[in-house]
Amino acid sequence: MRHKNKSLSLLSAAALTALAASQAQAATLDNVKSNGEFKCGVSTGLTGFSSPDENGKWTGIDVEVCRAIAAAVLGDPTKVVFAPLTAKERFTALQSGEIDVLSRNTTWTATRDNSLGLNFTGVNFYDGQGFLVRKDLGIKSTKELDGASICVQAGTTTELNMADYFKANDMQFQQVAFDTSDQTAQGFDSGRCDVLTSDSSQLAALRLQLADPSSVEILPERISKEPLGPVVRQGDDQWFDIVKWTLFAMLDAEELGVTSQNVDQMRDNPPNPDVARLLGKDGNFGEQMGISNDWAYNIVKMVGNYGEMFDRTVGKDSPMGLERGINALWNQGGIQYAPPVR
Repeated sequence: MRHKNKSLSLLSAAALTALAASQAQAATLDNVKSNGEFKCGVSTGLTGFSSPDENGKWTGIDVEVCRAIAAAVLGDPTKVVFAPLTAKERFTALQSGEIDVLSRNTTWTATRDNSLGLNFTGVNFYDGQGFLVRKDLGIKSTKELDGASICVQAGTTTELNMADYFKANDMQFQQVAFDTSDQTAQGFDSGRCDVLTSDSSQLAALRLQLADPSSVEILPERISKEPLGPVVRQGDDQWFDIVKWTLFAMLDAEELGVTSQNVDQMRDNPPNPDVARLLGKDGNFGEQMGISNDWAYNIVKMVGNYGEMFDRTVGKDSPMGLERGINALWNQGGIQYAPPVR
């Protein structure tokens, strides 16, 4: 794996874009069906998003998006090969065809969407960058961080946001960069820096890894918008649609009250036309994408709707215990919204 990634890193951006375009012509769906599995790029380990347990089983909201895609396409959520990637490795792995989908707490930005030969398919978690500090420092606001040393993961929008924020507020800082989020947390825990910065959800997860989580706190300000979601290569609209509508189906299912527990009943006796269309009882929405018409039924039955996924990975039923906040549905005070299946 390391040798392969090293060689790929030597390719020019232009060569990678051309390579991505040629590989997209190969039609990802056909390859996935032929192989009987698909390759999903995830983080090297981030609680709540994608991390392996003691038995090597991956869990997290990004992992469940991968399993939902496998359920939609192959009718089996276990047909996923997870590829752990650092922030530096992730885009090259997708561009080169090493993975079919990148589902790795990745921020949707204009540069990434427009110049890397990639397409963002939606947002599975709306986030914002925050700062974690030790309580004994007595700091209560980011405006008090002038001169601080700050641990950050290299190759992320977090680095850029931090530089912009400190420049805009005429403050100085010393950056201490690491390749992975685990290394960043360890660096903070060992005293390499005064402050740890990342997306606020990641700070909540990384805090659990510290020797004394009760000794730190997340400052109240958020200095950026961080829409996180799955990514595919440009040039394969069919695969783009499948990944995009997998997430949409999970959101629509929650809005319609379809859960993993009642989906059989809902399919057999749809309470309204919206549920009938979502679960394949009316129309051919799966066939339009080249997959079976029970694609959304399989997603909800085998993985769950968006709310179920959120609660058990990062929400109220998880160690992180995050509130839904802006990740609630549009009709429940949040901004999560999906087009209808019709």
